[in-house]
Amino acid sequence: MAPRYWVDTNVIVRFLTGQPPALAAAARSLVAMADTGAAILEVLPVIVAETVYTLESFYGMDRKDVAANLLLFLQSRGIQVHERERVLDALARHRDRNIHFADAYLAAAGADSGLPVVSFDRDLDKCKDVQRIEPTA
Repeated sequence: MAPRYWVDTNVIVRFLTGQPPALAAAARSLVAMADTGAAILEVLPVIVAETVYTLESFYGMDRKDVAANLLLFLQSRGIQVHERERVLDALARHRDRNIHFADAYLAAAGADSGLPVVSFDRDLDKCKDVQRIEPTA
């Protein structure tokens, strides 16, 4: 059985940006191991959220490009995403509806569970399959 590893944000960022070259090469090597079945890389939803934030804020990457690259990466062989369907749904919502990833993740959770989302954030109204409720005094 292939060894399993938790993957940190910085490894995914290095893999996706190619920067700095030495660390990017090491990240590519690790992902290649996963692609051949020699390793399994475990990715938590919080790591996806931090990766989205880092790529968009620090690297200035476009939201749609970030979502597209992460969707491709997370669906690669040897990558195990916790709450996979919810994370992939959230990335698609983030890409398609111009809402922050955390809000997109919350919307995906609301849609998946059927529970309303309590929030003041009207961006959630862009997700027609989610009922948003504002708290009142």
